[in-house]
Amino acid sequence: MSDMEVLTAKIIEHASHLPESAPLTARELLHLGGRAAVDQALSRLVRRGKLVRVGRGIYVRLVEGRFGIRHPVASKVVEAMARQRGEQLAPHGAVAANQLGLTTQVPMREIYLTSGRSRRLKVGVQTIELRHVSAWQLILPGRPAGAAIRALAWLGPRRAGGSLQAIQQNLPPVEIKALLDVRARLPTWMAQAVSALANR
Repeated sequence: MSDMEVLTAKIIEHASHLPESAPLTARELLHLGGRAAVDQALSRLVRRGKLVRVGRGIYVRLVEGRFGIRHPVASKVVEAMARQRGEQLAPHGAVAANQLGLTTQVPMREIYLTSGRSRRLKVGVQTIELRHVSAWQLILPGRPAGAAIRALAWLGPRRAGGSLQAIQQNLPPVEIKALLDVRARLPTWMAQAVSALANR
């Protein structure tokens, strides 16, 4: 077996111990060989259908199930990358607005807001866009109050006031309080809109 075949086998062995959708980069494989050899082995594994390249220098293992080989779930790939890089991540404001009943619109493609750099990833036929945003847009991740912030940011200053009644109806009191508690971190126009909730 050639050195390249040995390296390729070691990379597959390493990848097999990672959770489904976990990203794999050349830098984390340098204990197995030199950079050029690792890059070559990764390219070889993509050609063989063992890995898929989702972005520049980022790979994920294809998933083997009882119905054959498939790509990993795109949203899980994005979430795993964010965890690995220490980035904050949140759904796009249009998605948040839709969840809160403020709009029927949803983005045509999957878009996430991130504290990292803007970029696009391709998982199978799906393209995912990551958009860098200011820190205030990522406040209260995973909470309905945070979704309200992202929805208001997407709606913008002119439409924010008209959405307050729906936000109040859709958020429990504890989330309204959380929203009011972070007013100082929001832009002035949004802080003013959110403050109106205290008087309702």
